[in-house]
Amino acid sequence: MKRTEITGLRAQLAQVQPVRALGRVQSVDGTVIWVRGLAQSVCIGDRLRLLRPDAPLCGEVLRISDDLVAMLPDDGVDGVAQGHRVAVMGPPTLAPCDSWIGRVIDPYGQPLDGLPIRSGGKRRPFRSAPPPAAARRGMGARLSTGLAVFDTLLPIVHGQRIGLFAGSGVGKSRLLAQLAQGVEADVVVLALVGERGREVQDFVRNVLGPEGMARSIVVAATSDRSPLERRRCPLAAMTIAEHFRDQGKHVLFLADSITRFAEAHREVAIASGELPALRGHPPSTAQQIMRLAERAGSGVDDAGDITAVFTVLVAGSDMDEPIADILRGVLDGHVVLDRAIAERGRFPAVDLLRSVSRSLPEAATEAQNGIIQTVRGLFGTYERSETMIKAGLYKDGEDPLLDQAIRAWPELDTFIGERSGAGADTAFSRLELILRRAQTAKMSAARGRPAGRGAPAGPEQNQALH
Repeated sequence: MKRTEITGLRAQLAQVQPVRALGRVQSVDGTVIWVRGLAQSVCIGDRLRLLRPDAPLCGEVLRISDDLVAMLPDDGVDGVAQGHRVAVMGPPTLAPCDSWIGRVIDPYGQPLDGLPIRSGGKRRPFRSAPPPAAARRGMGARLSTGLAVFDTLLPIVHGQRIGLFAGSGVGKSRLLAQLAQGVEADVVVLALVGERGREVQDFVRNVLGPEGMARSIVVAATSDRSPLERRRCPLAAMTIAEHFRDQGKHVLFLADSITRFAEAHREVAIASGELPALRGHPPSTAQQIMRLAERAGSGVDDAGDITAVFTVLVAGSDMDEPIADILRGVLDGHVVLDRAIAERGRFPAVDLLRSVSRSLPEAATEAQNGIIQTVRGLFGTYERSETMIKAGLYKDGEDPLLDQAIRAWPELDTFIGERSGAGADTAFSRLELILRRAQTAKMSAARGRPAGRGAPAGPEQNQALH
């Protein structure tokens, strides 16, 4: 037996408790089970196990009142009766192991792929503290992503935390898979919260594929699971990411989606008696999201980094809805996927003008920042006049900058959807070539313009074109 297996076995044996405190079910109120006799033996968040005749039912301590404990079960309350015994399991922990790479597990570290799994030698809490703010490193060097737009216009760097904001059906899962396959990282940890069971299997087999799974750990809590399990899913994934970060590795953390995480927390919070406030979300939602985001990022001393991508489902492209607004305020950049762009067939459907990477300008050279500003300026010029252009109301030559934007736009739009396997320098060279072609075409058109309105451009006009 290997040393790691022996260490994991010892850790499991250490969790065995020969004596456990027992209580009894007093009543069932909706989805909450009230237990008497455990108020002095438990803390908020501890795990409980109800010993019903057919099968045990696990749950979590939500409230403690006098001699009663409110338990929210992981499953329905069918089959629960007064007098059933309830055992205290203690605080929830997770023992990540290096052998989990390539596996699909649930938020409690149990396998979902039908194969046996072993635990690591160190148990970790689901809600660990973020690295000290004054001690952690700043964001690091640019990462190669395999996608042209992220290698140039929206760079991702070591320890950065970005949000991916999208409606349903605009290519969010496809983009996540491309990032999982292409971003430089030692380990990829992916949290799938509230997905349909069929989609989890499809994502693992067909979207990620063997290449993506070779360095990935997938933590999944499907839509049929309890809100406790769905809420715990990104917490478990972050705990696993911290395990590898503390080994000095660079971890790519992907969470899909924070919206479903917040919805699961809302169900749990309301069951515990918290009142909704933010468009139906309880006040504690903001703290839950911000604490999860703060656990990602750069490490301290010799620790590695956790580069994180959090997805948010925005209904009707409303970037001001509560979850999107909370997350956008604590991240180092956000990427917006637009349905109109997806409908015309360009993927990833990144809306460049609504997307920001706060790793700039440090993540690019002075020349590269100039190219980025020029491209964003051309996109903005084109977008402001797009209706007029498509209606045929604009005539070539009326606005030199708009002329350049019109000529560059098809190639720039194609560039955003391209893969980039050669790195940032090559991608920037391609961008520079696109801009040069548009500039050359604009100058050639100006020189060949007929007299009057199309008179050859004089020195002042040529200077303006440059």
